[in-house]
Amino acid sequence: MKRALVCLLLTGCASADRPKDVLTLHERRGDKTETATWRPTDTAIIICDMWDTHTCAGAARRVAELAPKLNEFVTAARAQGVLIVHAPSDVIKFYEGTPQRQRAKDAPMAKAVIPFKWNRLDPDREGPLPIDDSDWCDCAKKCPIKEIEATKKWPWTRQIATIEIAAPDVVSADGQEIYNVFKLRGITNVILTGVHTNMCVLGRSFGIRQMVMLGMHTVLVRDLTDGLYDPRKPPHVSHDEGVALLVGHIEKYWCPTITSADVLP
Repeated sequence: MKRALVCLLLTGCASADRPKDVLTLHERRGDKTETATWRPTDTAIIICDMWDTHTCAGAARRVAELAPKLNEFVTAARAQGVLIVHAPSDVIKFYEGTPQRQRAKDAPMAKAVIPFKWNRLDPDREGPLPIDDSDWCDCAKKCPIKEIEATKKWPWTRQIATIEIAAPDVVSADGQEIYNVFKLRGITNVILTGVHTNMCVLGRSFGIRQMVMLGMHTVLVRDLTDGLYDPRKPPHVSHDEGVALLVGHIEKYWCPTITSADVLP
């Protein structure tokens, strides 16, 4: 008990003594963790596809559970000078006419070393995903996902309202636009959050694969993401264990991960 109290007090001191002009990140890759320091003004957080609902009820529920903590995380980061980019794909029209959306549209074009596109699994660079996500609804009664996909009438309308879009933020789900903002502001460090780990977080034109291939210093916040995985599919582990396997895949082939505790006060 005494030792636990000492650890708690030391943790509190470390949080209180955290420098305001740097982000101290504990970057994990497999069983190795290294400490990195990033300047907040050189850093952006991308919030990927945290929609107000989803084609899978289970996925929508987990997003709603995740959103308050993610909002606390970006609020703390914003206060330190980190740029917050809201990237809710498919619903960008909801934000047309806002200063945050216009900010992305107004940034001058920046030439990149690779084209911006959806980046599928690259067998020359990475192994297969550690889960079978071919049928990923984990609800007891399967949601009518295939029927919705056939009509292209997606149920999401906006980013979930729990996550604040503050005055200095940026709204865009276009990799080129986001890159334009980064080059304009001298952003070289990118923190990825949001959903879903095995799909959009990895594959979007602003996702992990794209950012790493652009040469950005990239990390995933492993406790602020969620995957699409049904435990009835291989490797037949729990949903959380399936997400942990995806995190391990990213650490092995793409970039380190951190936890929200590196930024939260």
